[in-house]
Amino acid sequence: MVGYFLKRMTAALPLLLGVNILTFALFFGINSPDDLAQIHLGSRSVTLDVLEDWKRAHGYDLPLFFNKSETGISFLTKTLFFQKSLKLFVFDFGLADNGRDMGAAIQERAGPSLALALPAFFLSMALNFLVAWVLVLFQNSLIEKLGNILCLFLMSISPLFFIIFGQYLAAGYFKWVPYSGYLDGFLGIKFLIVPVLMVIISNIGSGGRWYRGLFLEEVNKTYALYARAKGASPWTVLRRHITPNVLLPIFTSVVVLIPFLFMGNLLVESFFGIPGLGSYLLDALQDQDFAIVRVMVFLGSLLYIVGILLSDLAYVWADPRLRLR
Repeated sequence: MVGYFLKRMTAALPLLLGVNILTFALFFGINSPDDLAQIHLGSRSVTLDVLEDWKRAHGYDLPLFFNKSETGISFLTKTLFFQKSLKLFVFDFGLADNGRDMGAAIQERAGPSLALALPAFFLSMALNFLVAWVLVLFQNSLIEKLGNILCLFLMSISPLFFIIFGQYLAAGYFKWVPYSGYLDGFLGIKFLIVPVLMVIISNIGSGGRWYRGLFLEEVNKTYALYARAKGASPWTVLRRHITPNVLLPIFTSVVVLIPFLFMGNLLVESFFGIPGLGSYLLDALQDQDFAIVRVMVFLGSLLYIVGILLSDLAYVWADPRLRLR
């Protein structure tokens, strides 16, 4: 297992470096340091001295990849690529274009994002399993037909509708919870109930249908038929025999969701006023603070690659035959 982990790590690091180089090239290929200075100084006419002062204050006065005016290691380190991109690998995020410490902001906002994402993630998975179990146990019945219709109906509705309708119903009409906001600790639950419910409801349709498809692929396999032939009830076969085999492909789907657990949900955090990483990224896009956007893209890539690595390890743990590859 350790050897397999090291092998996967050696493949993941060049991938992350490649994504980092590509992100850097895209950002500075579209917007030069002069463009960034002009964006943040506003549309008013500014002199070259003012532009140079802004670039110098924000670290954008350096060459992109190679500093020909320096010797030794400074030839590589005193460059935009090293200062703005490679330092991210040691989690040195530096300052945003607005002058604020990005590391402190990310640490502060990670808590609200996790407070929203973790309950929504685990409750969604549990509910998706429950819906899939019901649809499989009552296969070819009226319950399955109605369940499929409901899932398709929920899949056809935009998540934005659930957010707006849930906010209006719970906060505006019944006045059960505040419209928006966030508090740390136990008092913050009242601000998270509706956002978490909206995330869960918007995922039931697609998640329940997909889990159902995975279960149906296993229902008529030999091991399931043999278990039923020995007298096991449909529920026992589904719970003890089929579900463990379905967990492997589900690990793959979880990988896609890992960045959202930490990065937050942009729409939900924005509409409900939750000061998480999702709203942090959205605010940066609106303010054209590309330093924050670059850092968030790097974190998203890192979390996705870590998720793939954990998924591979889960596969190897569940199926030892993969260790020989």
